[in-house]
Amino acid sequence: MARHDIDFRIYYEDTDAGGVVYHARYLAFAERARTEAIRAQGSAVSGLLSDYGLVFVVRTAALDYRRPFRLDDIMRITTRLTELGPASCRLIQSFALVDEATGNVVADDAYATLDVRLACIRVSDGRPARFPPRWRDLLTTLLS
Repeated sequence: MARHDIDFRIYYEDTDAGGVVYHARYLAFAERARTEAIRAQGSAVSGLLSDYGLVFVVRTAALDYRRPFRLDDIMRITTRLTELGPASCRLIQSFALVDEATGNVVADDAYATLDVRLACIRVSDGRPARFPPRWRDLLTTLLS
């Protein structure tokens, strides 16, 4: 699997006073999409912590906004892993509008794109740590 898609509806709590999705909510939606992409491969992110004492942290994130989502829209987030290092990875996440009646993306143009780099760290000391082999294999299934 080289990509993962998930849809989210935009609720009032996600918007500003004008009904436009508040800029920081994109990061929250993207986090959920990354978590579900890993879950779809058969593991919960919480397992990395409970089994190995490791967690993912965001090292860098660059968000390019092109069009606004609005109240009651349905957004589709496509997550692709583009780089996998020993203790870090890079993902590209694109946000597109979905037609509720057909379930299809309305336009090929992304409403927003997030380029995010994650690091794997030990909770005990906050130092970088290599992905355990099981997790490396899991992440490889998302590599495009």
